[in-house]
Amino acid sequence: MDLGLDTLRLFTAAGVAATAEAPEVSRVENRTVPTSDDDIAVRLYWPSDPFTVPGASAPPLLVWFHGGGFVIGNLDSADPTARDLCQRSGAVVASVEYPLAPESPFPAAPEACWSVTSWLADHAADLGADPARVAVGGDSAGANLATVTALLARDRGGPHLVFQLLVYPGVDFHGSFPSKVDNGSGYLLTTEMREWFHQQYFGGVEPDDGDARATPLHANLERLPPALVVTAEFDPLRDEGEAYAERLQLAGVDARAVRYAGMIHGFFGYTKLVEPAREAMAAATAALRTAFSS
Repeated sequence: MDLGLDTLRLFTAAGVAATAEAPEVSRVENRTVPTSDDDIAVRLYWPSDPFTVPGASAPPLLVWFHGGGFVIGNLDSADPTARDLCQRSGAVVASVEYPLAPESPFPAAPEACWSVTSWLADHAADLGADPARVAVGGDSAGANLATVTALLARDRGGPHLVFQLLVYPGVDFHGSFPSKVDNGSGYLLTTEMREWFHQQYFGGVEPDDGDARATPLHANLERLPPALVVTAEFDPLRDEGEAYAERLQLAGVDARAVRYAGMIHGFFGYTKLVEPAREAMAAATAALRTAFSS
């Protein structure tokens, strides 16, 4: 990783605009959410055609965590995907700018994500969303944080979540999977990049497999919300994402994994470029609407 961190973060934010659709939504608002450690920036999106069900006077809420190896990404880089998720699902979307490493190493991000999700669920009605229909989701590092938020919500007594949308999640930093070797170079996310991201995130300390906030694959996965796990054929994280879906199923959770042939890590944000990205977005939002209808 020869690029400076500031340059890498700017490059990432600028590149997203060229690859992802960013549809108009009804309204967008930036605000902050208080947590015990700091105020966290959140960008809220309201859909033009809210998805409601009998007995609910407001659309559901999706809390979204962006990818970027826990080191890069922000509300702007997540903006196109958040807009697309909002319009297609009919849900209010809250995109979270969680604290990044190395300035804020583990466990700052997962603790912030759980705190923000709890606050959003508690204040959903004030935001024009249904507090009974709250989901979490994310891509890559953000999907890791979504899984951890679901685990913490279960173990800490809330908030109640109805679904997890997990797009190529990284859930096991020590595991040996064929895709980590087979797809470790030449497919955007390399072994070198992953190791660098992990070093920044954990501050050079090896993560503890017994800490569910670090390696969700090794946690007790019972009583978690239903999940859709999106994976890509040529992604080093492919196998651990699919293993996570399988472990959820074994724990009695309604979960499924969908692998997109020919795709690489990051493809979910390529809706301007490739049809499989558009298909994955359509499948993801259809799964959300099904969960929000239950």
